[in-house]
Amino acid sequence: MELFELSALEIARKVRAHEVTASEVLEAHLRQIALVDGSPGTIGGDPKLEPDKVHAFITLTAERARQQAAAIDAKIAVGEDPGQLAGVPVTIKDIFCVEGTPSTAASKILANFVAPYTATPVERWEKAGAVVLGKVNLDEFTYGSSNESSAFQPATRNPWKTTHVPGGSSGGSAAAVAALEGPLSLGTDTAGSIRLPAAYCGVVGLKPTYGRVSRYGLIAFGSSLDCPGPLTRTVADAALALGAMAGADPRDSTAATVPVPDYLAEMEKGVKGLKIGLSSDYFQITYFHADTGELVEQPVPEIIKQSVLEAAERLARQGAEIVENVSMPHTKFGIPAYFVISRVEAASNLHRYDGVKYGYRAPEMTGDLRSMYRKSRAQGFGLQPKLRVLMGMYVSAAQYSEQYYNRALRIRSLIRRDFDEAFTKVDTLLTPSTPAPAFAIGGIYGDSVLMQYADQLLVTGNHAGVPGISIPAGLDRENLPIGVHFFAPDFREEMLFRAGYAYEQSSGERELAPAWVRA
Repeated sequence: MELFELSALEIARKVRAHEVTASEVLEAHLRQIALVDGSPGTIGGDPKLEPDKVHAFITLTAERARQQAAAIDAKIAVGEDPGQLAGVPVTIKDIFCVEGTPSTAASKILANFVAPYTATPVERWEKAGAVVLGKVNLDEFTYGSSNESSAFQPATRNPWKTTHVPGGSSGGSAAAVAALEGPLSLGTDTAGSIRLPAAYCGVVGLKPTYGRVSRYGLIAFGSSLDCPGPLTRTVADAALALGAMAGADPRDSTAATVPVPDYLAEMEKGVKGLKIGLSSDYFQITYFHADTGELVEQPVPEIIKQSVLEAAERLARQGAEIVENVSMPHTKFGIPAYFVISRVEAASNLHRYDGVKYGYRAPEMTGDLRSMYRKSRAQGFGLQPKLRVLMGMYVSAAQYSEQYYNRALRIRSLIRRDFDEAFTKVDTLLTPSTPAPAFAIGGIYGDSVLMQYADQLLVTGNHAGVPGISIPAGLDRENLPIGVHFFAPDFREEMLFRAGYAYEQSSGERELAPAWVRA
């Protein structure tokens, strides 16, 4: 097995045991990136360039990574412990600040911004011995479910079928892990933005409890919804990655002070005695018909429903109790409520980008400050940020806030109540990850409403703040990955790891990556 095929746990063990150096591991991954990734995304780049490549990266920081790997090898040479992620190559979604690197949010308005500090989750991974390969692509400011809205083109492609999207907004992270470019990637989840691309790309994606991981250094979208979390190829690597970055942070008042358990030890406890719930409310999506305005209910494809039922059967054989018909009646309102809440928070967060202190400034002479603001924002923001600013300002206006924003907040409370009541009956809730596999590039891009409904089965976890994890569940008839998903109560990520690991182990041998990226 090649070094780039190893899990993070295996790499860290081998590096710490002197079986391989961190520098050797790094160079193996850099060679893999050179083979499969193609040209990095650039402002004004050709979206159709190298259609058979992955294009996960915006910025590859190879020399910085070599310095980190050399420092780890030097520590090991003198008998020092380099940390639990010793020599593990990682990629970072370009929504996090990393000191001395471009931190762009995949937007023209931040294309020239070099971060003066490092985000807490990245800093903790580096202190644990991780080697940062670079920054990977995303939907602009994380606004999207496909990666297509990035200002840095070509956008990321799905390694399993490069004519299809990798999902979003953490599509670059999911694709980098799936293409064996690095075993760990740091993403963010606002409505499913870790777990959806994880399902689309056949990897593991974890959204922790809100507050479990510090948001310091994260370029905000929806401040009450955003959650940093890892994308990995195995559940064990997700447990390792979360343990290395979770915990209180004095620089972030929303970071919880709840103790961080030993997730790897908890993961091994199995599912015997666990109550795992199934809800029919997660076997369908409900959306407004664009022409009639009526609510339409559509069941998820049979292959996706069966993957969930098969997962339940496997866990039952290992001693879990399956509880059916768990009622989650407000699931269908998750996306409409998200549309309102997220747009209000996005509009507020985007106001700081005005061309004054940092980022893009319109080159034309404007004559007054307001004109400079307008021109800089008009030229610097893409379509999706502009739409969110306009909608956020509209629904939060005094004359509309009761009709839209306050009502959305009440729905959010009802979704939280659904979870509170469910977790009095079950330990975890088992659902599909997505209502369909990855769609083709250009298939629904431009239809913000339709694209948003790809997250309907995941966004409830963001409203409620509870943790969730997507686990690969095989391939459909077109060889596109599908996933199953678990929810757990607040700060009970170990329940996710127990259920996810038991399911993963019961799956037997599976393809961890597309065959072509192993060539």
